[in-house]
Amino acid sequence: MINRELLDPQSIVIVGGSNNQHKPGGAIVRNLLQGGYKGTLRIVNPKEDEVQGIKVFHDVKELPPTELAVLVIPAKLCPDTAETLARDKGVKAFIIISAGFGEETKAGAALEQRILDTCERYGASLIGPNCIGLLNRQHHSVFTQPIPNLNPKGVDFVSGSGATAVFILESAVIKGLQFNSVWSIGNGKQIGIEDVLQYMDEHFDAEHDSRVKLLYIENVGNPDKLLFHAASLIRKGCRIAAIKAGSSESGSRAASSHTGAIASSDSAVEALFRKAGIVRCFSREELTTVGCIFTLPELKGKNFAIVTHAGGPGVMLTDALSKGGLNVPKLEGPAAEELKTKLFPGSAVANPIDILATGTAEQLGIAIDYCEEKFDEIDAIAVIYGTPGLTTLYEAYETLHKKILESKKPIFPVLPSLHTAGPEVAEFLAKGHVNFSDEVTLATALSQIMKTPQPAPPEIELFGVDVPRIREIISRTKNGYLNPDTVRELLGCAGIPMVPEKVSNKKEELIQFAEQAGYPVVAKVVGPVHKSDVGGVTLNIRTPEHLSMEFDRMMKIKDASGVMVQKMLKGTELFIGAKYEERFGHVVLCGLGGIFVEVLKDVQSGLAPLSYGEAYSMIHSLRGYKILKGTRGQAGINEKKYAEIIVRLSTLLRFATEIKEMDINPLLADGDDVVAVDARILVER
Repeated sequence: MINRELLDPQSIVIVGGSNNQHKPGGAIVRNLLQGGYKGTLRIVNPKEDEVQGIKVFHDVKELPPTELAVLVIPAKLCPDTAETLARDKGVKAFIIISAGFGEETKAGAALEQRILDTCERYGASLIGPNCIGLLNRQHHSVFTQPIPNLNPKGVDFVSGSGATAVFILESAVIKGLQFNSVWSIGNGKQIGIEDVLQYMDEHFDAEHDSRVKLLYIENVGNPDKLLFHAASLIRKGCRIAAIKAGSSESGSRAASSHTGAIASSDSAVEALFRKAGIVRCFSREELTTVGCIFTLPELKGKNFAIVTHAGGPGVMLTDALSKGGLNVPKLEGPAAEELKTKLFPGSAVANPIDILATGTAEQLGIAIDYCEEKFDEIDAIAVIYGTPGLTTLYEAYETLHKKILESKKPIFPVLPSLHTAGPEVAEFLAKGHVNFSDEVTLATALSQIMKTPQPAPPEIELFGVDVPRIREIISRTKNGYLNPDTVRELLGCAGIPMVPEKVSNKKEELIQFAEQAGYPVVAKVVGPVHKSDVGGVTLNIRTPEHLSMEFDRMMKIKDASGVMVQKMLKGTELFIGAKYEERFGHVVLCGLGGIFVEVLKDVQSGLAPLSYGEAYSMIHSLRGYKILKGTRGQAGINEKKYAEIIVRLSTLLRFATEIKEMDINPLLADGDDVVAVDARILVER
């Protein structure tokens, strides 16, 4: 629970506060005092009489009633201290900095549970343990620095790691990003990242609250809550970006050992972010760059103009924007020729617009004006300007400042000279602007934002899916891999087309089917899970004699119970798979089939049930999407049918949680048709 005493306490006690500002207890007192905390600040320290000018209480029992307690004492002392403060002193909020709890040992976890029980019993909020604290405009209850500029329209930042929060703040401050609040939730025993988002969602004030939320996540404790409130905030006009660390097996283990929680599956988190509309980032620099972009007017299109006095960075930004799916269109025609007359000889206007190192602040402003007013195809402007110019940077940055305030199109300042032009950049940032010192990082962040879909609608696509029949089939199945007939029956209930096939342990029936379907056909052994590994697949069978020979051979394979014969089709191989993830539900995967799945791992994930918008986003995000569109004279696939099968399968899975794994590999796309050739489904109750 998050209450008023945590966010805006009228009195705070630091238990373990000290004069040593190089230790957490002393640093928190310093930050509270320097932050201008307006309430009553109290200190408990058995060995001091005065701490940083404040009279000290030697024992918590001596305290008058207090609203918020910050504990910076050994872990073993925290449970009893919290009990005394909550029971006798009316404390309604705790921030526990101390470590040595569930992130380390079972005994520590027991101490942590005692604190939680106390907070629940007395209706108190709990941040931590094992955190750096809470920073907002009312109180700076953190022991770390830097303390960023705070204002109501700044970023709300929530982190599952205290040290990482500090490093992200360092990255943000250099860029000029301002904050409204910083939450370090530590072990998140009571208040996790999802709970903070819930509070921000349920108490959202569109007129006064920040619209930018940044998250650093190692473990997702409650996926449904995160999805619901993140999507709700985004629909209300907020923008959210997050790092999910621990995507590799080793990283997942490290994340789990860090907080003592079970690390979340990366594919599940990727799917969750897509459904919620959260922009996923992969580094501190990328997260803070996305945060800075969020503070600017929203980018409405994909066409950039680049104004620079340095050709190289302009070229690198052009490359990076193009790689990320954005455009740097050529500027030509009367307006471009007119602009050229207003710049020094040798300047280029085709885009990038290079005003040369000798270009003046006035010429910088003219180039921006042309992009704003005369080049209608331009949606946004990137300005690269550093010390290689031969003009006064203060004048150039003042021009840039004024143009940002006047322009309706977003302007992205790339001021790379942080060392040689530190004072000039600092003055520019002090006027409330942000700075993207690296043009390639900016382009990468922009592409991540542009490819992130809006939150998916909560409605389930039920048209054409026979849910009662699905439940009836699942209810009579046993644990294990389903037989081909049941697989076909289930996929049929979802309206997923399959290639004509016949399964039998009688040779004559299969030969008769092949005659009716028409040769060539494919034969596959039934029984073994991995058919190819045991020689259980034969393609391009063209005669009854060949089919008879393959039937005899396959029936001798270990565990063979029959043979499946299918009409042999050609086309682009596609893949759809799914896996049930505890707490998340089914993660649906799609991609190109064959080598693209097995070797290149080119797949995208979504969380069932999926909307059509999510399915199209998954398809378009594939690295091999150009193959699906059609390339080198080959026709593209029917995207609409591929997306429809993805959505129908996700609806089937939503009503069959007993299915733990499944894949359709391959789906074959040929012309307008997309049909399932082979599928396997694992049921576990």
